[in-house]
Amino acid sequence: MATLVWNAAAAADQSSQSKPTLTAALVASFVPFEMKKKGDDRITGFDVDILKNVAKRAGFDYRVRSLDFKGIIPALQTGSADIALAGISITQEREKVIDFSDSYYLSGLKLLVRDGDSSIQKLADLAGHTVATKIGSTSYEYLQSHLDDRAKIKPYPNSSSMYLALMSGSVDAVFYDAPNVAYFARTKGKGKVHMVGKLRAGQPYGIAFPQGSKWVEPVNKALAAMHQDGTYARIYKKWFDKEPPKQQTASE
Repeated sequence: MATLVWNAAAAADQSSQSKPTLTAALVASFVPFEMKKKGDDRITGFDVDILKNVAKRAGFDYRVRSLDFKGIIPALQTGSADIALAGISITQEREKVIDFSDSYYLSGLKLLVRDGDSSIQKLADLAGHTVATKIGSTSYEYLQSHLDDRAKIKPYPNSSSMYLALMSGSVDAVFYDAPNVAYFARTKGKGKVHMVGKLRAGQPYGIAFPQGSKWVEPVNKALAAMHQDGTYARIYKKWFDKEPPKQQTASE
């Protein structure tokens, strides 16, 4: 399941040797939150910059493990990860088995279709079609609860494979986290796909921990300080090319 171990602590300043080193679980394919540059095994992205700043302020170093999304919660439950960032939506079901920080990003779910396809304009139009989403995601749960058997729901292990399926015609649409869908539409998918329909189901992303972790409160204080001194806004603008909304909202 693990594909990469990258010890960020090794590159840390010598003065930080006394800090505890946490294992941070990330997903390397969740652009622009977490991704690898071509020819570079290191993971970069919005979540990585948030983690770097939170770690510095909360007083820990970290080593990164890249996992499949479905492996994140089990890794926290078994103690093989101490902290995780991967666009993890805070849900009541997940709060039964792991702890979350305060929300650091409000997302939502969005529908993506091929350019030239006008048959799908909203979620109800998926009836009789095949729609791709990611295994274990809240978008998969949303489709199951809202579409029943009216559409064929095809889960994929990662976002790149479901976007490839859409462009090759293997599926008719993708339904997934809005920032990831929007990033693909304006980069590799530009001129080939476009978003349709309303933003669905506001989803707050949280930093995840094993239940009872002592790091939840220090991380919450670090996030609050990042908002207060402008660090969060600087990171947000770097990755989303705009100022963060004063109050992020999503509509049903």
